[in-house]
Amino acid sequence: MTTTSRTGPGPAPTSAPEKSESPGTDNRPRLLLAVVLTAQFMAVLDVFIVNVAAPTMGSELHASGSDLQLVVAGYAITYAVLLITGARLGDRLGHGRVHLVGLALFTAASLACGLSQGAVELIVFRLVQGAGSAVMIPQVLSIIQRAFTGEARIRALGAYSAVLAVGAAAGQIVGGVLVGADLFGTGWRPVFLVNVPVGAVLLVLGRRVLPSGAGSTAQRTRGLDLPGLVLLGSAVSLLTVPLVLGQEEGWPLWSWLSLAAAVVLFTLFCGYESRLARRGGAPLIAPRVLRHPGMRLAVLRILAVMAVNAGFLFTLTLHVQNGLGYSAQRAGLTFAPTAVVFGAVALTWRRWPVSWQRALTPAGFALTALGTAGVGMAFRGGGDGGAWLFLAYAGVGAGLALAFSPTLTGALATVRPEDAADASGLLATVTQLGQLIGVAAFGTLFLNRLESLGAPRAYTSAEALSACAWTLAATAVAGAVSGLVLRRR
Repeated sequence: MTTTSRTGPGPAPTSAPEKSESPGTDNRPRLLLAVVLTAQFMAVLDVFIVNVAAPTMGSELHASGSDLQLVVAGYAITYAVLLITGARLGDRLGHGRVHLVGLALFTAASLACGLSQGAVELIVFRLVQGAGSAVMIPQVLSIIQRAFTGEARIRALGAYSAVLAVGAAAGQIVGGVLVGADLFGTGWRPVFLVNVPVGAVLLVLGRRVLPSGAGSTAQRTRGLDLPGLVLLGSAVSLLTVPLVLGQEEGWPLWSWLSLAAAVVLFTLFCGYESRLARRGGAPLIAPRVLRHPGMRLAVLRILAVMAVNAGFLFTLTLHVQNGLGYSAQRAGLTFAPTAVVFGAVALTWRRWPVSWQRALTPAGFALTALGTAGVGMAFRGGGDGGAWLFLAYAGVGAGLALAFSPTLTGALATVRPEDAADASGLLATVTQLGQLIGVAAFGTLFLNRLESLGAPRAYTSAEALSACAWTLAATAVAGAVSGLVLRRR
């Protein structure tokens, strides 16, 4: 880490939480944290839980490949597009209140998804489910930022980062187990219905422990910046739609035009926000957030680590299910070592020697590179990987945790409470975009390599996975040296 990105164990200098946000801190802070992090876990879980259930869905609903792509990706599209808007709504109306509204929408949409009778119906409810997450999730970081200070805040951020990335691997595991169990003959439906009782309990508990007030007067009167919302929402839409549908459609001309238009709109958005800030207006993302020590490096590293995380999970799923013929349940359990080690490291890294702290993030990226390369080598020749594979899985889990958790904690530990919503929306959006880019880029590499080699037999699938593994490793190495590059600029 650079000297500007704080990852040390000492308490961060912060201002006191606002009185309007304090009820949750006075009453059972651990329960408050458990409520918001469980909701966070459900939202991340649902990005990935559908992957291993997709073949069963396609069979039962007679869905086309494009339909299934939209079932899987529709959630991520609305989730990514509306995250910044959700963050600003929390600033204006109260983070606890908006979190509960998003949770209610997410839970209701999960029920509707589980009861869907057709592909179109399921796609629509998945879009709504993503919108519920986008309203709910930005409030989690904002509530943590306002409800905790000093060491308590850093511990809460560590738990947050653990939940965020463990949810990705856990989604594959839970999805595989639920589909394999075929509870009461319901097939794929429990991957959605499991959210309903959990969401109902969180709504009851949330009404008791979440802060009910809005932010300060300045935050409540801060405008929504509708032009900025339109520009950013359009840019993210134009970026995410081709990323999630481009491979399925064969990367047609419209997908490339959409990506080019996204770059143009992002540029216009940045220019508009800068001018608005100079005029004394209320930009969607306060420029001072991007100028916060370590924030730009954190954005780059989070984008890289989440792209590697999502790309690794996606390509490995394709290999073990299509290449090796694993069942949904066995494919899901494949990710258990990575998830368990990630969670353990993410929750304990702050207890390690102080002298190690600054080296943890680059070391994590380096370990991720070794782990992903090891997975590719273990599967070479079309075999099942052997005992060394589990060591490689553990290396990936530990490396991703060290690359992600200290980065996120360092970026947010000293963010001022009044900037919590902007920082939360920014990093949540970067996290989601990183996952989409990872699936699109590494998924495309895997499938194109597989097509060039011939039928998806175990050997050719292993060769495609190997190509992805080395590219994932190279991306992780780039993350490791990014701090050195930015420090010299």
